[in-house]
Amino acid sequence: MDFKFINDIIPLYVEAGKLTFRIASIGIAGSVIVGFLCSLIRYYKIPVLNRIAGIYVELSRNTPLLIQLFFLYFGLPKLGIMLSSESCAVWGLIFLGGSYMSEAFRSGLEAVPNIQTESGLSIGLTNFQVIRYIIMPQAVTISVPAFLANIIFLIKETSVFSAVALADLMYVSKDLIGLYYKTDEALFVLVVSYAVILLPISIVFTIAERKLRYAGFGN
Repeated sequence: MDFKFINDIIPLYVEAGKLTFRIASIGIAGSVIVGFLCSLIRYYKIPVLNRIAGIYVELSRNTPLLIQLFFLYFGLPKLGIMLSSESCAVWGLIFLGGSYMSEAFRSGLEAVPNIQTESGLSIGLTNFQVIRYIIMPQAVTISVPAFLANIIFLIKETSVFSAVALADLMYVSKDLIGLYYKTDEALFVLVVSYAVILLPISIVFTIAERKLRYAGFGN
């Protein structure tokens, strides 16, 4: 292991890590919004929108992110729509992540007994108040494990962004290996880079989940 080489390439990984984290953050934020809206649409079975959301979820979950990125980066220009590498990465992650987040949130919503909704309405609460004060606190807590797993999954999926010429962590690793043939060193720093990003997120969400359950929202 050439530690001098590792020390020299660390700045490259730092910059690539910042880009990866920024794209992942934007993509995950968008995924949460899309997933939350889709989960409500499917939970309340809103006509027409429910079918559209169902088709979207099935299409997204059953096609690889790499194929979705290829369509955005290479396919859309054929239709006259040009997107940058970063835009393709963000929209690809939102498209994929939204479906997974939708299922995570929907499972939490469906885990709340219907009797609680009926009880809330019977005491004069509006539908919005029932959702806000009764359903959501429980549903969100129930969804936390799947939500965390999806975030980690989506961050790891950023490793395919190099396919659309985005200079992320994987792109830098492949570039260094091709230039210097330092495979072990490049992959070692790559693994450490992803660990640095993922471990704090995992720890924070685990602590948050325990606190929520201790507070009684998960019961």
